[in-house]
Amino acid sequence: MIIEDNPDVVQYLTSCLKESFELSFAYNGADGINLAYEKIPDLIISDVMMPEKDGFEVCAALKEDERTSHIPIVLLTARAGVEDRIAGLRRGADAYLAKPFHEEELLVTLGNLLAIRQKLQAKYAAFPDMPPQETKEETEGAFLQKIHALVLEHLSDSNFSVEDLCRMIAMSQPQLHRKLTALTGKNATLFIRSVRLARGKALLQEENMTVGEVAYAVGFTDPKYFSRVFSNEFGLPPSKI
Repeated sequence: MIIEDNPDVVQYLTSCLKESFELSFAYNGADGINLAYEKIPDLIISDVMMPEKDGFEVCAALKEDERTSHIPIVLLTARAGVEDRIAGLRRGADAYLAKPFHEEELLVTLGNLLAIRQKLQAKYAAFPDMPPQETKEETEGAFLQKIHALVLEHLSDSNFSVEDLCRMIAMSQPQLHRKLTALTGKNATLFIRSVRLARGKALLQEENMTVGEVAYAVGFTDPKYFSRVFSNEFGLPPSKI
């Protein structure tokens, strides 16, 4: 997503990125914030000097909101002094490019940010089995811990849905789907199922319960379906745990 009020810069960014990215645009800071909440993009490129809200305000607003805190943000500015760069970084900017910048510099910067995001996704992919101390100090780890706890609170309720979860955390379904997919590689439906399965695995290891009893305890209504998705998740049937 590009937030930029200068038509020439918008045109240049479009020419650099249109072959590799699906682009959306906002032309002032306030509209950029609202569009980011709506789209939950994978990356944001924002100018600093803009009407209504500047890039620093955009960055601060998005990094402080759970819906968008995970999105990498690149700030663009003609003011390349140390104080300006520090101001952007303090507000959570992930990178800073001084105008004019070369296309290759832009693409390398975005590629590096996406690579960092992929490493984070790989880390959180096994989230339900991760020790809490590995994530509790991180903003996104804390978010996942909160979602995890809410699912556990309703674990035996087979009717507990993504819609219920979204209502509890005040996010829309598309917002939650995109954030969880960005962080873990799993959409909200699969994330809830993974939490159920991880708890089911723990019960099989720790308690003297049958596969059917465990299936019902973690919110499945069909033990056969539980066994099938359990095997897909962990590579062996629950009867072998």
